[in-house]
Amino acid sequence: MASKKIKNTSVRHYSGIVVDGYDRAPSRAMLRAVGFKDKDFKKAQIGIASTWSMVTPCNMHIDKLALQAASGVDKNGGKAIIFNTITVSDGISMGTEGMKYSLVSREVIADSVETVMGCEGFDGLVAIGGCDKNMPGCLMAMGRLNRPSVFVYGGTILPGCYRKKNVDIVSVFEAVGAYANKKISSKDLTKIESCAIPGPGSCGGMYTANTMASAIEALGMSLPNSSAQAAISKEKTQDCIRAGQAVLNLLKKNIKPRDIMTKKAFENAIAVVTALGGSTNAVLHLIAMAHSVDVELGLEDFTRVGKKVPVLADLKPSGRFVMAELVNIGGITPLMKILLDQGLLHGDCMTVTGKTVRENLADVKPYPKNQEVIRPLNNPIKKEGHLVILYGNLAPEGAVAKISGKEGEKFSGIARVFESEEDALKNILNGSIKKGDVIIIRYEGPKGGPGMREMLSPTSAVMGRGLGKDVALITDGRFSGGSHGFVVGHITPEAYVGGPLAIVRDGDKITIDASERRLDLEIPPDEIAQRLKVWEKPQARYTRGILSKYMKNVTSASLGAVTDL
Repeated sequence: MASKKIKNTSVRHYSGIVVDGYDRAPSRAMLRAVGFKDKDFKKAQIGIASTWSMVTPCNMHIDKLALQAASGVDKNGGKAIIFNTITVSDGISMGTEGMKYSLVSREVIADSVETVMGCEGFDGLVAIGGCDKNMPGCLMAMGRLNRPSVFVYGGTILPGCYRKKNVDIVSVFEAVGAYANKKISSKDLTKIESCAIPGPGSCGGMYTANTMASAIEALGMSLPNSSAQAAISKEKTQDCIRAGQAVLNLLKKNIKPRDIMTKKAFENAIAVVTALGGSTNAVLHLIAMAHSVDVELGLEDFTRVGKKVPVLADLKPSGRFVMAELVNIGGITPLMKILLDQGLLHGDCMTVTGKTVRENLADVKPYPKNQEVIRPLNNPIKKEGHLVILYGNLAPEGAVAKISGKEGEKFSGIARVFESEEDALKNILNGSIKKGDVIIIRYEGPKGGPGMREMLSPTSAVMGRGLGKDVALITDGRFSGGSHGFVVGHITPEAYVGGPLAIVRDGDKITIDASERRLDLEIPPDEIAQRLKVWEKPQARYTRGILSKYMKNVTSASLGAVTDL
């Protein structure tokens, strides 16, 4: 093999540079030690990015899925090489200082996948993600690299059962609030805790993981119905094998992520997230993913698409059903067909099948007649989108509200200001938050946290105490996909950089108006100006390590909180 220069074929743009020719003998020697044979050096090399770890049930099975994806590559003429990247668990770290690393992990995942792929010269990529930040992180790396790529979702968890009702991780968070309010006993709390997570898979409602998996499928970067499969199922196994085959087809046809991840494709993703009633985190992550492929996507695009697309899915957290029940009736492809037929999707967008959205959906069967998970278009849960972008003197650069329709359209109340999530949670649980309060949690933005923590613990405590319709919560932090109630997050500019949220005081009147898309502090403009004039920026909470580096590089939430702008 070392005697002649091997031609770098059209599908080996990167691996050929690494292994071809006599001068690359050292590289081949290293690869022989990990299992390469002579014939393998002539094959396209496909990286299989596995986010496996035992940190979280969302990812505990992905090592096995990675082996299946690798077999799909190897059996179809490629050479698969599995490598790992990190994951963290939002559900475990939620409500603690550790949650500050959650959004940061998205950047670490993107950077690490890019680093391995770039260093080793892999020609294509299959990435398998489970927990929330794995998915956008993998997609951001795909966009930066622009090598033929397929994403595989690790799959949804099956629900637990308590008193003949489906329960999940959000049920546990809300049970904490119910226990604090003496609505359930400690025995009940322990029973819910013990049965809510029955095995592998991502959190079971239309929370961030299932939202992003659905968005990525609608974007065209995963195979049809990849987002709507149980983590432990023959369908998910086959999905992984087919992904290995699909990436080689993309390589042969020279179809790359930037051919798929177009502005129209992102509009399709927004439409599907809207119809599903998905997580507010989709706003942050889709903007960041678009940035990775130089597509201009902004808050206004969510408003524009949301005005046309209704909420059709009756899914948790604000609805009745879990993702596994959507899987059972056919997944999201019938929903996409409904949207396509109504002109609410762009059917001409390319996908990882090598076919367009319209071609992929041509033979999709409709949902069963008696199902209640997905409403018909003429009887939506909400006529317009639930992701409402607010502006006003408290959010000059925008904020994101999740208005399902059950909370009402307007809330005015008195500010109760907290400088951290922990302080707010303590006051919610001890009963000091009353009807009519607007809970303000600030200095939790991308820079101020740093890390932009999710406020699932406070919002769940509010719901658990029965205050879901009686108080509002606003923050420059984020919300879990499991949060519901009258909540507004991603307030920009954030408090740490001198945004108006920084100068709100206890007793100020706050008005949230979803119909007018406004978030306002009801004090005179000259009073706002005077308070801002005397405001002093807090000292940085971290001065070394990854959180310090993140704080120095991260952009505003309205720009996706990216670190490579």
